[in-house]
Amino acid sequence: MSSESKKDEASGTRGTLFGAGGRFRGGTDPIMERFNESLSFDKRMYDQDLRGSMAYAKALVQSKILTLEEGELMAAGLFQVRDEWNSDRFVEKPGDEDIHTANERRLTEIIGTVGGKLHTGRSRNDQVAMDTRLWTVEHERLILSEMAALLQAGAEHAEKHVDILMAGYTHLQPAQPIRYSHWCMSHMAPLIRDAQRLMELIPRTNVCPLGSGALAGNAFGVDREFLAKELGFEGGVTSNSLDAVCDRDFIVEFLQWSTLMHTHMSQFAEDVIITNLLRGVVIDDAYATGSSLMPQKKNPDALELIRGKAGIALGRATGFTATLKGLPRAYNKDLQEDKQLLFSAVDTARDCIAIMTGVLATMMPQEANLKKALCPEMLATDLADYLVRKQGVPFRDTHHISGAAVRLAEEQNIPLDELTLEQLQSIDARFQADVMEVWDYEMSVERKNVIGGTSRSSVTKQIQDCMAFASKLNVTYGSK
Repeated sequence: MSSESKKDEASGTRGTLFGAGGRFRGGTDPIMERFNESLSFDKRMYDQDLRGSMAYAKALVQSKILTLEEGELMAAGLFQVRDEWNSDRFVEKPGDEDIHTANERRLTEIIGTVGGKLHTGRSRNDQVAMDTRLWTVEHERLILSEMAALLQAGAEHAEKHVDILMAGYTHLQPAQPIRYSHWCMSHMAPLIRDAQRLMELIPRTNVCPLGSGALAGNAFGVDREFLAKELGFEGGVTSNSLDAVCDRDFIVEFLQWSTLMHTHMSQFAEDVIITNLLRGVVIDDAYATGSSLMPQKKNPDALELIRGKAGIALGRATGFTATLKGLPRAYNKDLQEDKQLLFSAVDTARDCIAIMTGVLATMMPQEANLKKALCPEMLATDLADYLVRKQGVPFRDTHHISGAAVRLAEEQNIPLDELTLEQLQSIDARFQADVMEVWDYEMSVERKNVIGGTSRSSVTKQIQDCMAFASKLNVTYGSK
């Protein structure tokens, strides 16, 4: 293909804000235009972008780049642009490469050439860093408010069913009896840690990069601390302009955070899927689907999707970290790939939180079926503990003694609790008549009355602590 033919094909719209009529002679290749644009997804940040421009216009007035009248005109124009976005009246045009160029192009249409002064000393490099930080902080706070509702739903579900007992498992083998509510709270505990971790991300994200320019800083003396305060960046300003425009640690941290949160949700989903299979719980119809062929099917699709999202979350975090590892200072276009991953991660986290909240609020434990899964062998440890309490026998010895009782029951093909006192005494003469009292699931559970244990008082404390934490989250982030 001749160079002339290539030139003819470069018919895409470059736009008038950056490049056309200046450094570049013609338009971009239409494929390049599609490849390069980000407005189709970064317009989600239109409000953050406009708020940044409003603050920057004020800073330009302070720096005498804009007159007071120009600043007021610019503010009015920016408010009009926001109104158009809010009412779905904003018209995207060819050449609107991203949310920054679209907003500035429309501002200039509204107020005229004075709109061209807005970008004085500012780069899209520090602009997009600012937009993304603002958007991320706002959505981290929103997620925390939604996690408060999830934790409250889980605690209320556990509180309502605190008297139900069920089998506890290790290695998917029957282990010891526990309370159903203890099992529920075992899935709230990691979510509390997830919320705590997310709270810790906010201060590192909530730092203002605006005023860093393209890489070297701002040449017009804008007051960066004023910008930070005006935009609500509670952590102040970034410390190095080169780093500020390419720092995406806060996005990596969120993606990694979401990976762990989804891992915990996946574990919950798997547990409920198994318990549902064993008829220990009933999942509400609102969170299940049917089969296209088999009329009887009720599939736990909501939980399966939650489980499936965990692998995708890990892929986002790993993939974007790999993108960052080879980048030189400062901004590079590779960083444009951050937003679709971030937006998708936020949307998925919020969807999964909402679904899990609904599942917990509507799920019904089946007490009779849960009790059926209890078996006397789960009390073998209680049998060992009996001799520790009664006779002061070292546990390592009583472990072997109880194991011998389990083996005898297996050889006799009877449940462990049907061994007679004489049979137990044939194994160890220190067993007394009251040993038969150990075959009580409720008593076994109530002995575990330490902090974090499965006794009624211990689980109640866990429920109360979870509710208190959820209430604190709601107070702090619920109105944000």
